[in-house]
Amino acid sequence: MPEKETDVKVISNDVELTIQPNDMLDISITSLSPESNVLFNSGVIQVGGGASSSSTGKTSGYLVDRNGYVLIPVIGKVRIAGLTKQEAINDLALRLGKYARDPIVDIKFMNFKITVIGEVNTPSTFNVTSDRINVLEALGLAGDMTPYGKRENVLIIREQSGERITTRIDLNKKEVLNSPFFYLQQNDIVYVEPDKVKAIQVSPGRSNVQYGLSIGLALVSVVTLLVSQVF
Repeated sequence: MPEKETDVKVISNDVELTIQPNDMLDISITSLSPESNVLFNSGVIQVGGGASSSSTGKTSGYLVDRNGYVLIPVIGKVRIAGLTKQEAINDLALRLGKYARDPIVDIKFMNFKITVIGEVNTPSTFNVTSDRINVLEALGLAGDMTPYGKRENVLIIREQSGERITTRIDLNKKEVLNSPFFYLQQNDIVYVEPDKVKAIQVSPGRSNVQYGLSIGLALVSVVTLLVSQVF
């Protein structure tokens, strides 16, 4: 029996995440100076400006403000929105080099989440532990589509740099693997539209009131309103 053809392609659409306003970041700073380490990681910055601190004094996170800035001890406000993690690390390390020997900066996303709603078995918002997730993995977290989900018309909603971007992808086509929306970014919304049969269906034994009070359908209604405004 002949072997099936194996298709190998270089991944070209896996774009590194960029930092956005309202991101919560774990920023750790170390150097060869113990005194500097205490100073940079003391967690004394107030929540409104940058880092929030726990009762132990350990910094629990830096909030990127709506203008894209974080407030770092000693060096002050630094704009990092629009930068990749590595770009932000390089920028902060360069600035900190004036105050500490050989500073090492590490940045992690603390609130990378995506939302999957519509015709999926478990609609919800999911926290992502890594910096990479694709739309198929997101649907897997939501228990996959129901039989009524339109695989050829999945809506992705993304807010980036003050703009709302919407697009539709067809999961039945191989080309979706090369879509710039195949890999999701923080706060993306994936909406699986119901087919026409489900759109007019009310389950037997349930009243219209009960059906309308479903949390899943409530979320779908919000997204449908948003989509109608966009298109």
